[in-house]
Amino acid sequence: MAKANYTYVSEFLLLGLSQDPELQPLLFGLFLSMYLIAVLGNLLIILAVSSDSHLHTPMYFFLSNLSFVDICFVSTTIPKMLMNIQAQSKGISYAECLTQVYFLNTFVGMDDFLLAVMAYDRFVAICYPLKYTVIMNLRFCGILVLLCWIIMSWVSLIHILLMKHLAFSTITEIPHFFCELAQVLKAANSDILISTVVLYVTTALLGIPPVTGIFFSYSQIISSLLKMSSATSRYKAFSTCGSHLCVVSLFYGTAFGVYLSSAVTHSSQASMIASVLYTVVTPMLNPFIYSLRNKDVKGALGRLLSRAASCV
Repeated sequence: MAKANYTYVSEFLLLGLSQDPELQPLLFGLFLSMYLIAVLGNLLIILAVSSDSHLHTPMYFFLSNLSFVDICFVSTTIPKMLMNIQAQSKGISYAECLTQVYFLNTFVGMDDFLLAVMAYDRFVAICYPLKYTVIMNLRFCGILVLLCWIIMSWVSLIHILLMKHLAFSTITEIPHFFCELAQVLKAANSDILISTVVLYVTTALLGIPPVTGIFFSYSQIISSLLKMSSATSRYKAFSTCGSHLCVVSLFYGTAFGVYLSSAVTHSSQASMIASVLYTVVTPMLNPFIYSLRNKDVKGALGRLLSRAASCV
């Protein structure tokens, strides 16, 4: 019977943030606004970096990649949610759900890796300034980003291949506004031990090294700053890390909030609200953090908008 259900399952039901009909227009307007701000903000960062020769450095190369990942991140979940609200539907096809799981895992992992790579970039720039251009050359930076994509693509594919062997009911409800891997596994009718073990192992293997790398990089950065005799030099060197530290705190703080809410409260509603922070709010705020706290990015955006206005 389970195998038959698995064979013919065609769609899942995403219960969403609220089932109150009166709140649906409000949710639609709110998430549409956040989605447009996130896409436009990150797109402006990419255009500013690519159009300004002053920003053709490893730090901004990684930043533009982070912005691209964040655009893909929000585009994986929000459009489908908006479509369901507009159509007054909760359905998502089996293929769409697996696709969401695949790309969500890939983009979350890419954010994780890119933040670690950006911390390493700041470590080399501050601790080994004379060797910076040699170590962080264009080829090396490209290889780092490519390796991140390859690793996350294969890890996400492993999760999908394991999910395809799970059995689901013909009517499967997921208490979320997107297909989160952990929630989909909980909804399965068959044994999920292997999938769960792989989920925890890959999360640990892919999560701990980047976090450790960030802590190591900043411990070395702080050690180098303390050795500088000039307070002005210390401030100037550390100011280049301010935006990155804010983004790191926001990303890992919201991710930890999701884990804590699901582990402590066991409330799907609390978990969904926390998920909104790292899937929507974080990608939306990243461009503002980098543009408001970084004079180079702010200047590049100003020149980009000036050129755009002159062409109109």
